[in-house]
Amino acid sequence: MSQSSALLTAPVTEPGTATRRAGRLPAPVAVPVLALGLFAAVRLTGMVCVAVVAHVTHQDTFRLLGMSWDSRWYTGIAAHGYGRTLYFEPGVVQSDLAFFPLYPGLVRAVTAVLPIGYGAAGLLLSWLAAGAAAWGVYAIGERLHGRRTGTLLVLLWALLPHSVVLSLAYTEPVLTALAAWSLYAVLSGRWLWAGVLAALAGLARPNGFAVAAAVCVTAAYEIVRILRRRGHGVPHSLWKVCAGAALAPLGWAAYVLYVGIRTGDPLHGYFAVQRGWGSTFDFGAGSLVFIKHLLRDGDKLVFSMTLVIVAAALLLLALLVADRAPLPLLVYTGVLVLITVGGSGFFESKPRFLLPAFPLLVPLALAMTRARPRNAHLVVCALAGLSLAYGTYLVTTAHMPL
Repeated sequence: MSQSSALLTAPVTEPGTATRRAGRLPAPVAVPVLALGLFAAVRLTGMVCVAVVAHVTHQDTFRLLGMSWDSRWYTGIAAHGYGRTLYFEPGVVQSDLAFFPLYPGLVRAVTAVLPIGYGAAGLLLSWLAAGAAAWGVYAIGERLHGRRTGTLLVLLWALLPHSVVLSLAYTEPVLTALAAWSLYAVLSGRWLWAGVLAALAGLARPNGFAVAAAVCVTAAYEIVRILRRRGHGVPHSLWKVCAGAALAPLGWAAYVLYVGIRTGDPLHGYFAVQRGWGSTFDFGAGSLVFIKHLLRDGDKLVFSMTLVIVAAALLLLALLVADRAPLPLLVYTGVLVLITVGGSGFFESKPRFLLPAFPLLVPLALAMTRARPRNAHLVVCALAGLSLAYGTYLVTTAHMPL
């Protein structure tokens, strides 16, 4: 089997992994001190920048980070449960049922254990989840291409223009952590873990379905491959692959069904709730209309940056496919990009929806690994300046939903 074909399967040996005995699963990933240290340094610097500008402009840093936009919805669910609905112009009905339950449930659990408020609990969870996500991103990069690439992958993810979201009381860090470790479990043949983590990812955010899609598609490929290789005999380990695939979509499907039952329409109720927020999947028609307006009439900086980021994501996805990345990474990233590009409503939030799509950065991390150190340092410095400046602007000045 060629290397590119082998990468499509889970239990393979990749560059950058330690030598292991045949037939044994990989050992636990060592704590990547350098990668996590760089990630923490970047995010702490970003929060300092936000705090300085907030102080100068007489704003409350804690409210900006822990009680803004969607954070208020999540903390409200944590405090009072579901049941809040806001009515605006005809057809615009914003119900808190649009928000998945894992994060507010965890926030409520933290406040039950620690003497802190809901906003502080949300920030604590998001920061811990961001660290776990960075570790998972490193684990995948290290497994595929070595330690240096894994470290650069984490650093690039921390320096995305919209990575300030990782410092807010938002759900993207939780989803990315669950997604990264579920994908790592698939790559290392831990199918039950992959299924459980994918199910939890499906309870975190609507686009958490991308994790389940990656697990299920890769499991189907693995099942076919095993059966062809073993002839008519069914290997004992096959049940784990099937169980992982069966578990993966349960979280997302369970919440969608719950909302449907609660609204009186089991199959379409959840999607009706999303339509009330103006969020639908129209294969990008709504986005194209907005882009036409943006190019013809101009608009706020956030919208222009969003267009650039989405275009860059499409280019990076093409590079990821050209590099023949592992099947689970391709499916996961492709579904996330499809949902983001094909969905309408909240155009300015598309960069946030792409934040969990960290595999898009693998080709860039590989290129920087092979580049001269001076060139790599210049790229990092440029990205750091953009990320810190734009992230601070988003939180303190733009005053737009993230």
